[in-house]
Amino acid sequence: MKLLAATTRYYLALAAVLFAVGSAGLYYGVNRALRHEVGEQLAARQRELTQQVQAGQPLPAPPFDTGLALSPRPRPEGFADTLLLDAQEHEMVPHRQLTFALRPPGGAPVWVTLRKSLVESDDLVAVILTWMLGVLAALLAGAALLNRWLTGRLWAPFRHTLGALRGYDLHQHRPLQLPAPAIAEFAELNQALTHLSERLVADYDNLREFTANAAHETQTPLAIMQAQLEQLLQLPALGHDPAAAPLLAELYGATRRLSRLHQALGLLSRIENRQFAAAVPVRLDELLAEKARHLGPLFEARSLALHLHAPAAPALHMHPGLADSLLHNLLHNAIKYNEAGGDVTACLTARTLEISNPGPDPGGDPARFFERFRKHRAASESAGLGLSIVQQICAYYGFRVAYTFEAAGRRHVLRVFFAGGDA
Repeated sequence: MKLLAATTRYYLALAAVLFAVGSAGLYYGVNRALRHEVGEQLAARQRELTQQVQAGQPLPAPPFDTGLALSPRPRPEGFADTLLLDAQEHEMVPHRQLTFALRPPGGAPVWVTLRKSLVESDDLVAVILTWMLGVLAALLAGAALLNRWLTGRLWAPFRHTLGALRGYDLHQHRPLQLPAPAIAEFAELNQALTHLSERLVADYDNLREFTANAAHETQTPLAIMQAQLEQLLQLPALGHDPAAAPLLAELYGATRRLSRLHQALGLLSRIENRQFAAAVPVRLDELLAEKARHLGPLFEARSLALHLHAPAAPALHMHPGLADSLLHNLLHNAIKYNEAGGDVTACLTARTLEISNPGPDPGGDPARFFERFRKHRAASESAGLGLSIVQQICAYYGFRVAYTFEAAGRRHVLRVFFAGGDA
């Protein structure tokens, strides 16, 4: 729930409670005041009749006073409410009555009942309540509309800031450009976010520079080590020392793995730093056929059959090096984690690229296979960066990559959904 909606709900709930309590209090207060007024009128009439009887004057006859009833029999005294039939309206009408006893001089006591209709009082209560409730309802609705308009106007800078944060990309190498609104709190927030983005850009640039320098400085020593180890392995003197050759071979293999790891990490860093800006139309069908020819000896060495289904497809705008790396890592992954005598099937369409191979169920969460240094087998000499590179290239161009294991055919399936393709 949004903050504004929650605040408005609390305000409306409080207003509704006050509205209900105020309406009930207004009704009972006005009704009681009018009934008290009617009671005072009946009491004044009682005093008038009492003074009239004490002065020796006769009581008025009931036919001449419609609000008066006389009875020689005792009746309950005091105020009471009753319903009487209205001869003109032919309906029961509420009345307020007062009963008391009078004793004329030298005569028997008489119980007098004075009545007054409450129709006018009820009509007055209804009119007052209608107008008051109408005014309160209009006030409540007006307050809600005014609050909605004010929140939309006053919180516009916050929504602008939120939109700028959603669209912010650190790879653009520039801090946020937020205005200074008139509201002090929002101006302070924008200032803090601007300073934060400036520090992020500075730290990101420093990290990029460090990564580039580290990659440059380690590349040359690795190449020198690899070249010198190759020369050592070719020396005739190694034949006289059987223990030296295996040690140098292991050292040479470790150096090559370190070199491949360096190249993979450098490629990931350049992708993340968006250093592959140049994009040209690349025909993936032609590039896939070329990669298949280059990897032909590796397929033969492992007795793997290659099934290539790559009809002519529209060209994709990609950096040629990233397109080559994408196909290379996908095919190498299918070769590396294949079964003896298995196959690699590659299907390319205008929307997807699918590469599958047989193999045992690896188990675990498929999404974790794209993590860096994630290996299917712990003893594997692979650096575990192939699928991470594939994922970074796909994210760079807005593609989506997904891995599934089809238990029915015991096949690993990697699918790349191009931009605009069905995910």
